[in-house]
Amino acid sequence: MPNSNAKLHSNHRRGREAGRRELVSRSLQSAQHCLENQDFGTAYAHYLLVLNLAPELKTSVKETFQFTLFKWAEELDSLARIQDLFNCYEQALELYPNDEVICNSMGEHLFRMGFRDEAAGYFHKAVKLNPDFADAKENFYRVANWLVERWHFIMLNDAKRNLTYFKAIENAVHSGSTSILDIGTGTGILSMFAKKAGASFVYACELSKTMYELARDVVAANNMEREIKLLHLKSLDIEIPKHIPERVSLVVTETVDAGLFGEGIVESLIHAWEHLLLQPE
Repeated sequence: MPNSNAKLHSNHRRGREAGRRELVSRSLQSAQHCLENQDFGTAYAHYLLVLNLAPELKTSVKETFQFTLFKWAEELDSLARIQDLFNCYEQALELYPNDEVICNSMGEHLFRMGFRDEAAGYFHKAVKLNPDFADAKENFYRVANWLVERWHFIMLNDAKRNLTYFKAIENAVHSGSTSILDIGTGTGILSMFAKKAGASFVYACELSKTMYELARDVVAANNMEREIKLLHLKSLDIEIPKHIPERVSLVVTETVDAGLFGEGIVESLIHAWEHLLLQPE
C-alpha cells in the first residue's frame, strides 16, 4: 500500500508538470501570435503568465518581454491609462527587479508626466545597475538639471563661504556640540564638515529623492557612509527614537534661497528647536 500511494503521488506530480509545460508552451505560442498581430496587451498578459509559471525562462524571453512591455506601455500612455501603465511596470520590475532597461523606461514615462523626482530615482537605479548604460546616464543628468537649482552649483564652488561654514561648525563642535542634524543636506557638504570637525554623531535629512541619492553617493565617495546617517525624510517627520536616538546638540542648514518660505524652512527650524534639539538648562 505505501508503495502504491507513492506511485500515485509521483504520477500526479508528473501529470501536473506536464500540464504546466503544455500551458507554458501554448501561452508562448499565443504571445507570439499576438505580437504578429500587434495585440500587445494580450501578448503582455501571456508573457506574465509564462514568467510566473516558468521563471526558468526569464533569461530566454527577456528581450521579447521588454519589447512587449514597452509597446503596450506606449498604447496605455496614448489612451491616458496611467494607472494601468504603472501597474505594468510594477509587475515587470517584480519579475526583473534588477533590469536597468525597464528602470530607465519607467523613468522616462514618469519624467514625461512631470514626476521628475521619481523619474530621477529610476534613472539613478538604472545607472547603478549598469554604469555604462549611456541612455540612463543622459536621462539622469537631464532630470538632475531640472531638479538641482543653478544657485546650488555656485554655492558649492564658493570656497570662502564653505570655509566660513566649516569654521563655524568646527567652533560649535569644539564647544561641546557632539551630535548634529543637517536639515536639507543637499550634497551632504555640511554633514561632512561636521564629521571632519570631530562630531561624534551626524544625521542628515533630505526630502528630494534625487538629492538624497546624490548625497549618498557623495558621502560614500568620501568614505563617510558609516559615520553619517542619511534620512530620506522631511525634517518635520523625524521622530525620536525612531529615526534618531535622541535630541541633537546642534542643527545646521543651508536652505536659504529664493524659496525660503516655500520650502517651509521656518516651520522646520521651529520643529527642530522644539523636538529635536537639546534645550539649554
